[in-house]
Amino acid sequence: MAVALAVTGEGAQYNGRMTWFVVLSCMMAAVGGVIFGYDFGISGGVTSMEPFLKKFFPQVYRKMKKDTKTSNYCKFDSQLLTSFTSSLYIAGLVATFFASSVTKVFGRKPSILAGGAAFLAGSTLGGAAFNVYMLIFGRILLGIGVGFANQSVPLYLSEMAPPRYRGAINNGFQFGIGIGALVANLINFGTEKIRGGWGWRISLAMAGVPALILTIGALFLPETPSSLISSDQDKAKQLLQRIRGTADVEAELNDLIKASSISKTIKHPFRKIIQRKYRPQLVMAITIPVFQQVTGINVIAFYATLLFRTFGIGESASLLSSVVTGVVGVVSAFISMLIVDKFGRRALFMAGGIQMFISQMLIGVILATQLGDHGTISQGYAYLIIFLICIYVAGFGWSWGPLGWLVPSEIYQLEIRSAGQSITVAVSFIFTFMVAQTSLSMLCRLKAGIFFFFGGWVTVMTAFVYFLLPETKNIPIEQMEKVWKEHWFWTRIVGEEDEKIKVQGV
Repeated sequence: MAVALAVTGEGAQYNGRMTWFVVLSCMMAAVGGVIFGYDFGISGGVTSMEPFLKKFFPQVYRKMKKDTKTSNYCKFDSQLLTSFTSSLYIAGLVATFFASSVTKVFGRKPSILAGGAAFLAGSTLGGAAFNVYMLIFGRILLGIGVGFANQSVPLYLSEMAPPRYRGAINNGFQFGIGIGALVANLINFGTEKIRGGWGWRISLAMAGVPALILTIGALFLPETPSSLISSDQDKAKQLLQRIRGTADVEAELNDLIKASSISKTIKHPFRKIIQRKYRPQLVMAITIPVFQQVTGINVIAFYATLLFRTFGIGESASLLSSVVTGVVGVVSAFISMLIVDKFGRRALFMAGGIQMFISQMLIGVILATQLGDHGTISQGYAYLIIFLICIYVAGFGWSWGPLGWLVPSEIYQLEIRSAGQSITVAVSFIFTFMVAQTSLSMLCRLKAGIFFFFGGWVTVMTAFVYFLLPETKNIPIEQMEKVWKEHWFWTRIVGEEDEKIKVQGV
């Protein structure tokens, strides 16, 4: 059954409509974002729960409760505590390169299935943990799950979506992340109140619910036409007709066949992507995930509750504040889904960057002037900081949050798509690990200056987008290479390469 949304505009050379088949398939795949977001929310929440700290990180617990000499900014500075959070991303980094081969050879569906199953196993182990080693091993399994899911889900969404709605469909991944984080914050808020001090087990084990949904749902997902085209063109055509809601899919099918023919000639995609003709895609594959992490969002995502406690807010109130920021993240991601294909990627990047910069500067000024090494901040300023953090989260939620996944997943030619997405995810994991592992130490040493540090990076990335990122809205994914040839800077690189190929051909 098709929804009557005809594809027009720049992507009009492809016929078709947005169908319920696409919507339901992408909703199921986007649960991969839910498991990622749930981990963000849970890891930050349980590390603020006193029973959890007392059992696994007693040194941090004693410092928080009894040490009156330690600076407010340093109470949670523990490499073991940050290892609990960051161990997931090292595992994810390794897993994403295995996922690349699985995705390219066997398709997107098996990678999504593997991601769900690994995350399910990790959540079970985490909920049952009785020592820190079991806890961290569970995190490693979660990392394997996230590595496979993050590598395959954005590609799946971009390849299934009609060009005109690709931004909205792909942003469903970030919307799923927001939903997962919000649910995690709500669960943390509830389990913290359980008497007996075992509520953290429920928080960790409940990650298995979305993982089970993803694992079972993946069994029923169709493959994408881009994945099927190399093995069975007839099946690819039938699927394309079904997901586009029309029998006339020749234009899109021909582009897929052409892209597949080129892809089959590429034996080593990781060597291919470093060639000059793919230089713009390689630069974006590296810089966009780097910039996404140095917005500072993961300091908020991982350690929001700890930050609120640093500001002098109580345990329960800190968890509730995280719920509020989670709601803001979900709403802003949903808004991004509605407007990204109308206003384009560049406009949202720019607006979100300005919004994040202003809020970070204001938070830094307030903390620098109102919160010393000891004592607490006044209630009025504490609520003002929470409000500014919500403004910051909203800015990220409709810009670098969803677009950091959307843009890389839609810019690669088929022959380098799996390799390019793996590089994006790997770089993301590397910098997520670095931020997670160093954030509490940076807070201890830079104090309020940590917000100025990330604000400076937001300035750099906003300028980068303005000068070097072309607009990609409504461009069919198999024709995306033309945006680089028409860009004022990248045409000097890819244009010269095309000229060399023409000369050699003559």
